[in-house]
Amino acid sequence: MAMIVAVPIETKFKENRVALVPVVVKDLVAKGFSVQVEAGAGLNSFFSDEAYQQSGATIVSDKKSLYATADVVLKVNAPQVDEIAWMKREAVLVSFMWAATNQDLVSACVQAGISAFSMDAVPRISRAQKMDALSSQANLAGYKAVLMCANTLGKIFPMMTTAAGTIKPSKVVIFGAGVAGLQAVATAKRLGAIVEVSDIRPETKEQVQSLGGKFIEVKGDDTIKMEGGYVKGVSEEFLKMQQELVGKHVAEADIVITTALIPGRKAPVLVTEEMVKSMKFGSVILDMAVEQGGNVVGSKLNETVNINGVAILGEGNIPSLLPMNASDLYAKNIQTLLYHLADKEGFKYELEEEITKGSLIVFKGEKQG
Repeated sequence: MAMIVAVPIETKFKENRVALVPVVVKDLVAKGFSVQVEAGAGLNSFFSDEAYQQSGATIVSDKKSLYATADVVLKVNAPQVDEIAWMKREAVLVSFMWAATNQDLVSACVQAGISAFSMDAVPRISRAQKMDALSSQANLAGYKAVLMCANTLGKIFPMMTTAAGTIKPSKVVIFGAGVAGLQAVATAKRLGAIVEVSDIRPETKEQVQSLGGKFIEVKGDDTIKMEGGYVKGVSEEFLKMQQELVGKHVAEADIVITTALIPGRKAPVLVTEEMVKSMKFGSVILDMAVEQGGNVVGSKLNETVNINGVAILGEGNIPSLLPMNASDLYAKNIQTLLYHLADKEGFKYELEEEITKGSLIVFKGEKQG
């Protein structure tokens, strides 16, 4: 019998995405998979139950039954612990898990006797690019972050010459030149802003400059540890030196966007209380790391706070604000990973293969790594 792939409704607060979209469902069905979608799962992403049915999916109203009959559960965010208990033994979960900071979830998977693959643990290697959901979602988040700031700021981005006088362009400072940061650079430049970027990785300078940004260069040191394309660790001394250099740029900025994350650890503080106080009345900060503790002193998850006339935006799930595109890209990421790991008959479990080994968190009830 063909494997049953199940797509439940996302239950995380303010989550509008869905794990599969109709066009991907159609391809899965064509390859012999049986797809079941919980009723209403795609509505917040603007995909109707009828669209899923037309693509070959079966709509299921009973969530518990959906989990209990599935061979594979595909989600954006991991299920709740009690939902994992509904899964049959040796079934498979594929979702974001953030296993390093979510041990209760890992334990629930072990206790349920299932296997679990984490989308955030897919190795960042060239042949896994089409599976890289972190990048696809960060790309959208970087774009949307700039628009959110532009909407909050009480002035325009570009220079504008009028009969009444010339408007100076806005100045945007971005911390981090990863996927989200670079997309933010490109978007802010398209809107006409002056853009400056700080990143502790000197190799990002060329990428920033190619997009029209100005690179704020901080001399690196041996304490910077890189792993899988991420900064895994940096000394407090280096962060202090970075803050001192970037501080004057922040004081002159109309907008500051921070994007720095360290996997498995609290986000580093990049914008201090003193830096916030130095900014102009009416300027805007957006903390893209707020879910992981925040890069900005004073930011609050899913809130906008005002400190001395500076608005600090703390939206925790920016890709969810673009659910049509975010769901479409994520569905293609998870589809590519699924095709790599399995076919309609079942999972191959090539445990020493790099992508499998990297993304497999629990294997038939046994924690990996």
